Amino acid sequence: MNNVKNFLNIHVLISHSPSCLNRDDMNMQKTAVFGGVRRVRISSQSLKHAMRMSDYFKEKIGDPSVRTRELAQLKLDYIKVLGKDFDEKIITDIVDRISGTGAYKEEKTGKGKKIKSETPDSEAVDVPEQEKNAKTGQAVAPWSIEEVRRLCEITKKTKDKKELDKKLKDPAELLKVALSKDSLDIALFGRMATSGIMTSIDGAMSVAHVITTHSVDADVDWFTAVDDLAQEKGESGAGHLNTQEFGAGVFYRYASINIKQLQDNIGGSREEALKAAKHLVHMLAIIVPIAKQHSFAAHNPADLVMVSFGDLPLSAANAFEKPVEHDENGGFIQPSIKQLENYYKKVTAAYGLDKDPKAVFSIWDTSLEPKKSKLSEIEDWVEKDGK
Repeated sequence: MNNVKNFLNIHVLISHSPSCLNRDDMNMQKTAVFGGVRRVRISSQSLKHAMRMSDYFKEKIGDPSVRTRELAQLKLDYIKVLGKDFDEKIITDIVDRISGTGAYKEEKTGKGKKIKSETPDSEAVDVPEQEKNAKTGQAVAPWSIEEVRRLCEITKKTKDKKELDKKLKDPAELLKVALSKDSLDIALFGRMATSGIMTSIDGAMSVAHVITTHSVDADVDWFTAVDDLAQEKGESGAGHLNTQEFGAGVFYRYASINIKQLQDNIGGSREEALKAAKHLVHMLAIIVPIAKQHSFAAHNPADLVMVSFGDLPLSAANAFEKPVEHDENGGFIQPSIKQLENYYKKVTAAYGLDKDPKAVFSIWDTSLEPKKSKLSEIEDWVEKDGK
């Protein structure tokens, strides 16, 4: 079909009660300056991690990849799970090949030439130094047990070592092994190769950092912890004193899914890619990062979800470049919806995108059309390709 729209754009407005859902290295809530004012921010990494680790992800999409630099523990875990089908030596060999450790230790010289190394340093990768393991030199990377299983199967079936080495050095063969419906996590979010025969994969999903639609002044909670046993001895005062920054506001979430890329990554059909996309819409509307939730319980679902199919990714973040002002009742959610409406209609008309299929779910009044009365109807609309 020539008129198939390749990108699914997902826009979410979600109001969070006082919370500190994502913190920086100083234990302060993350922020960003946009439109000349400071907003509370939730990083895309934090949101994606919350989605990947959610029970919903495991139930509807499958087990997430394991992101780790602890190769010794990973080997033990894989041997425990795969040991009934493969010899321990095969499993160990595959993990070493993927990671570039063991008998496959390599590093790059200043001229880019690979040489054997006496230390288990991985190839240089563009990751922060603190993310590297001091013992193995490995960066945190996504590992899929199904990918390891498939490589073990190739090893088991290939008796000739030279032939095996050739297969496990073929980029096309390795990419085919890495991508499948069993590795949907990596197909969605991608992977940067760190070493060995691990393959880089272009993720099909782009997730923006989440920001408030309006400026936010941080509040600080000064809290104490009572030492019960000390009080029983007659001591007064707290056993611990500290402060915690927090804030509240209406947040704009945006993500774009390249349907063709996802289809290619899983080696499946558009229908299978849309089924996965349906679940991602659900998670973007429901899943909240878990940080400090025992203290704040900001378990708030989306107030508005708008999805559209188009020929290009289209963020509506600029709807809030001018920070939203609260209405006469003091709230931000309805003014945020109004600014989203105005911007979206203006930008889609200007670029000839106003005929692109879209659907909207909102628990508040909105002029955006067509409306769906339930989130599940939005999800079904996505699965049916906007029909």
